Amino acid sequence: MLEARIVLVKIAGMFVVIMAGWLARRRGYVKDEVTAALSRLVVDVAFPALVFTQMIRTVDTAVLRESWLLPLIPFGIVVVAYAVGLALAPLFGGREQRSTVLFLIASPNWVFLPLPIAEALYGAAGVRVVLLCNVGAQLALWSIGVWILHGKISQAIRNLATNIGLWATAGGIVFALLFPGARSLGNLQSASLSAGGIAGTSLFDALAMVGSLTIPMSLLAIGAQLGALPVSVHKLPASLWGSVIGRLVAAPLVTIAIGAALARAGFRLPDVTRQVVVLIAAMPVAIVCSVMAERYGGDTGLAAQGVFYSTFFSLLTVPALFLLVS
Repeated sequence: MLEARIVLVKIAGMFVVIMAGWLARRRGYVKDEVTAALSRLVVDVAFPALVFTQMIRTVDTAVLRESWLLPLIPFGIVVVAYAVGLALAPLFGGREQRSTVLFLIASPNWVFLPLPIAEALYGAAGVRVVLLCNVGAQLALWSIGVWILHGKISQAIRNLATNIGLWATAGGIVFALLFPGARSLGNLQSASLSAGGIAGTSLFDALAMVGSLTIPMSLLAIGAQLGALPVSVHKLPASLWGSVIGRLVAAPLVTIAIGAALARAGFRLPDVTRQVVVLIAAMPVAIVCSVMAERYGGDTGLAAQGVFYSTFFSLLTVPALFLLVS
């Protein structure tokens, strides 16, 4: 019950920030170029800084031995959701929107929304699980996701090769393993007082401050992006309802059921990992889906509406699912 309340409070608070970005965009305080710049700062600057510093703080050889499976789990989440979408899609809309519906159901918001919730619930351990899952989620999105929309993955491979977030994750892990003492850079009391130690601690502290901007800036950027979308509460298409129900209800429930069956068969994840995986599986449609739908020939309007309405309804569904699991 406590975890469900924490999830509700965090999602509600995040939604308030998202709505602030949405209102700023609707009122014209934030223009398209500002929204684009804010998104770029999050993706190319703040998020890599967050990932790099968090990997240094939390990763060591013991953690990697225990968590090597984490980057693979998002592939399972995506495949299960895609299978659920195959079952639901014929019930909601025609064939011309089928690929977009499947894509929306199979693409949860895997980092910017679950990250602050996991941090509130489980601290640094929760953040580490989300960030390691982010590696597999990005690979799944740009391979399976592009295949669902367009049937081709050549562009996906090029995008992965230039993904700064993935490089920052890999760099942070390698740095943490090569220099185990670097973990003390995040602790001013235990940091070396030598000139090199002071410089290293200052640099690490600067990166950490930049990384701390990731969550508020990403939420404002999400709100501003949603504020630029045409939103109507009248005559919502059946394909939209199918996308929202599949993403927020059907896919998470099936994922939870499969996880319970695997646990009974002896395949058990650590408690924090299990709960964070449930959190990611229950997330609304990823904000990038509308951009990807436009780039790879999907239904852009449906994708944009799917992002907005699934984010709104997740206020109810995510705490409910957490309560169920608890």
